[in-house]
Amino acid sequence: MIKRMLIMLVLVGAVLGGLFGFKGFVNGKIKEAMAGMANTPQTISAAKATSSDWQPTIDAVGSLRAVRGADLSLEVPGVVEEILFNSGDEVQAGQILLRLRAEDEIAKLQSLEATAQLAQINYDRDVKQFKAQAISQAVVDNDEANLRNAKAQVAQQKAIVDKKTLRAPFAGKLGLRQVDLGQFLSAGTVIATLQSLDPIFVDFLLPQQAVAQLNVGAKVEAKVDAFPDRVFTGKITAINPKVETASRNVQVRATLPNADQKLLPGMFATVQLETGAAQHLVTLPQTAVSYNPYGSLVYLVDDKGKGGDGKAQLTVRQVFVTTGATRGDQVAILKGVADGDMVVTSGQVKLRNGVPIAIDNSVVPKNDPAPKIVDH
Repeated sequence: MIKRMLIMLVLVGAVLGGLFGFKGFVNGKIKEAMAGMANTPQTISAAKATSSDWQPTIDAVGSLRAVRGADLSLEVPGVVEEILFNSGDEVQAGQILLRLRAEDEIAKLQSLEATAQLAQINYDRDVKQFKAQAISQAVVDNDEANLRNAKAQVAQQKAIVDKKTLRAPFAGKLGLRQVDLGQFLSAGTVIATLQSLDPIFVDFLLPQQAVAQLNVGAKVEAKVDAFPDRVFTGKITAINPKVETASRNVQVRATLPNADQKLLPGMFATVQLETGAAQHLVTLPQTAVSYNPYGSLVYLVDDKGKGGDGKAQLTVRQVFVTTGATRGDQVAILKGVADGDMVVTSGQVKLRNGVPIAIDNSVVPKNDPAPKIVDH
């Protein structure tokens, strides 16, 4: 019985020893594998930090507006007798564009002119007779009043006749014609739009905090969706002297040259205006910066010299930075990175302090200060 117990105990011990030995062997292999993984260089892309001049700017959105623009109409009704323009014509100030039928008004004008001529004759005769003391001063005064009244009626009727003619109030480009020959027009009916397109205004709003940075004459660059490859350059010409109480914004107006008349009133525009003097700042691709609740950080590449295989031993070091404004794909670094530092631009998610790395720049993030949208 005792012998059997000893044999069983020996077998149990052998089994337990084998289990513990196997577990230790497995744990050792896992540690070796983990150690090997920890020392495996992580592939990243990197670039040197460079410095460049940054011009402080303010971005806004606005609308284009003609320097002079109006929907042309007449203040009296009538039938269209003559149209002297075509849609899209360039016209000069004072040019006749349209006439309404005015025979009755002209006939009445001629009648009033005849009455005025008679009143002038009577007055001239009265002056001569008064000098000869043939009539009294009262007669002369009465006929003088009749003459002035007749002339006033003539002037009034001339104004009515003139209102039957539409003239261009300023030089510009006409829009589409909205009326036809023989059509009866009520007072105020729009005949065509007239817009002066060169130069052209762009109006936009800025927060009240920007007022101190605004100056009349400051450079402005505007872009419109219709011409994505063009930048229209102008200057600030007016700043509204009051801030809107509802939004706390101030309205600003800039003037843009528009010699080819590509810009049209009502277009939406994105506006960028320069403020202050240019600053010399270190710049990085925006992908190089990792943002988290504790602050913004980048990974700097450190060269530890050559290893036993003759290759450079590169590691990374985490550094907190202070970021500034962005410009396209770039971000300004105010503190934490110096000009010439090698910085990781992609692959940060698998990095920590001291991890060895291998740089592969076959594919790198964009670093364009003024990227353009490309339609495929």
